[in-house]
Amino acid sequence: MKRGHAFSLPNMLTYGRCVAVPVVAACLFWADILAGGLWLRWLALAIYIVAAITDFFDGYLARAWSQQSAIGRMLDPIADKLLVSTSLLMLASDGTIRGWSLWAAAVILCREILVSGLREFLAELRVSVPVTRLAKWKTTAQLVAVGVLLAGPAADLLVPGITLVGIMLLWIAAVLTLYTGWDYFRAGARHLIEDAA
Repeated sequence: MKRGHAFSLPNMLTYGRCVAVPVVAACLFWADILAGGLWLRWLALAIYIVAAITDFFDGYLARAWSQQSAIGRMLDPIADKLLVSTSLLMLASDGTIRGWSLWAAAVILCREILVSGLREFLAELRVSVPVTRLAKWKTTAQLVAVGVLLAGPAADLLVPGITLVGIMLLWIAAVLTLYTGWDYFRAGARHLIEDAA
């Protein structure tokens, strides 16, 4: 199998997704804190969509071209979590996500931290937990929810209720997050108990 180069196209797409994180955050900060205008919400959404698309293509191209690399395997899930987590924090900061819906965002953020820790622990034991179809649906719901909420107030001016749709999708993602997170927790707990014994 051909080894992936640090500057192969799949890895460059992953790097680009990492760069998109502070840019999306800056757009939301400028729109809210610096009162830059709602057009920045659309810019944040456009950058977010491009970044989300690269999430599919970097892995697909790496497999298709046999360019899997250690840095790609490490950075790909980190880039995904940074993009979603930073967006959720900024959306909570500007009030797009507020009230009870903050719990949905908190569940998603806590799950990402928990699963990252469990994956690291299980990797040391050379145990892999396969990604289920439901986990992929969770990721899709999460990405779509954040994307809808990024447009949020700007989209509401065109079609009232868009932000509400985004909040509903966020709750769906949170429920799926709890369910899929339980799978990781069970796998990790089983190995913790075996190790303690």
